[in-house]
Amino acid sequence: MVMRLLLVEDDAGVADALSETLQARGHTVSHAIRGCDALHRHREADVILLDLGLPDMDGLDVLRKVRQVSLVPVLVLTARGDERSVVRGLRLGADDYLTKPVRLAELLARMDAVVRRAAITAAPQDDIVRVEDVEIDLGARRVLVDGTDIGLTTKEFAVLAVLAARPGTAVSRQQLMDEVWGDAYLAVSRSLDVHLTQLRAKLDRPGLLTTIRGFGYRFGRD
Repeated sequence: MVMRLLLVEDDAGVADALSETLQARGHTVSHAIRGCDALHRHREADVILLDLGLPDMDGLDVLRKVRQVSLVPVLVLTARGDERSVVRGLRLGADDYLTKPVRLAELLARMDAVVRRAAITAAPQDDIVRVEDVEIDLGARRVLVDGTDIGLTTKEFAVLAVLAARPGTAVSRQQLMDEVWGDAYLAVSRSLDVHLTQLRAKLDRPGLLTTIRGFGYRFGRD
């Protein structure tokens, strides 16, 4: 799958090496050094590869601003591997989070996965799932709780949509990661945990999204 990539990276050596490698695989790569440039050019890309250590602003601020106006897939590529940064990136709407040095095969696979999932979730859907006072509009990609839009991120909605499509049915952790990330092996396990924690907090309906110990999760009451 050939993609238009926007590489947001202030290290010229890293940017040149990565651009050359990705272009050799057939992708079109444009390079931005500053966060403000990324904000002006994000509409040019099928995928954004975002470093966090930028000269003019923190990459997480770039991610937050992009997410306010666009659902373009964003893969964070950074040296920051601490849990706090990973959790913040995922909560702000990153589709994936990779720490440097990045293995090329893994990066290519994750790029394919996020684009494939974005295409599927963007497809027209008419289903509306209602459980108690929670309404999940799969077509509009909107979740209302007691009539109020709770503002889910792209990945939070994707996780809930998989569970809501099978209300009252247990869904395995592996199946959930397969459907949301495209491959359970590639999916970062703690990414799923972060999104589920956020989902429970935003839904604010204890017991509606439950953990099936040793197996997976269920949306709906017993």
